[in-house]
Amino acid sequence: MTLPELNMGQLRTFVAAAEHASFIAASEAVNRSQSAVSMQIMKLEQTLGQKLFVRHTRRITLTIAGETLLPFARRMLQIENEAIAALLTQKLEGRVVLGAPDDYMSSLLTPLLERFSTMFPRVEIELICAQSTLLAPMIKKGSVDLAFVTKSEGLNGTLIRREPMTWVASAKHGVWHKSPLPVALYEVGSVARNNVLAALASGNQSVSTTFSSTSLAGILAMVDAGLAVAALANCSIPAHLKRLGIEDGFTAIAPLDIVLVRSSKSNSPPINYLADDIISSLSI
Repeated sequence: MTLPELNMGQLRTFVAAAEHASFIAASEAVNRSQSAVSMQIMKLEQTLGQKLFVRHTRRITLTIAGETLLPFARRMLQIENEAIAALLTQKLEGRVVLGAPDDYMSSLLTPLLERFSTMFPRVEIELICAQSTLLAPMIKKGSVDLAFVTKSEGLNGTLIRREPMTWVASAKHGVWHKSPLPVALYEVGSVARNNVLAALASGNQSVSTTFSSTSLAGILAMVDAGLAVAALANCSIPAHLKRLGIEDGFTAIAPLDIVLVRSSKSNSPPINYLADDIISSLSI
């Protein structure tokens, strides 16, 4: 029996389609026409002799075969990137502007960027630490090449992970027993703020939302001082804070979808390699 040979380009398109749940969005991600994307998926399905997607009116979903293939496809693409990177370590050079909020930057991106800079010492990475709402116009303008942000209107990209949010407080102050409850929130317009307010609205607590900050550092300062409770992405919660749940009278909060958004004006080998590294290393 002759085993089928998998085409890396088709696998890359398959992964993009699976992550975006759309052939249209996948076509933008891989810089191909929608018809070319459909053709690649069709050829891959023919090679494997199995359907990989269920086609709905406005979206696509993976079949059991597609769900089985996805982690292997991601791994194969990562190995391909690592092999190429090993050969091009000394040759790849250029500049990448990466934007992310401080809570994602410190907890998720730092180890990856350390490894990437070691592998590609001639690639200059400029980091812009700002909230997702502030990075949106930068990515559209092209002043930021890649944005690792919370998904929101106008910020659609490759889904990296769905990050839970958890209520936290300073264990030594007992601020969560106060009524009205003082709550520290992120800036107006942010998805995190909206999710927290929605959770509070569904509960029966009397709330005082008098504290606001555009940064994780500001939120943590208020929480550590015992001035307020807050809801943070799980990845950014310091170990010393007390986590609060339903048993403490707190309502569950909708998670945050973290996506990697790429500027349509940015296309270079360093940008491509960093984007692929983020997707393959941090996706859950």
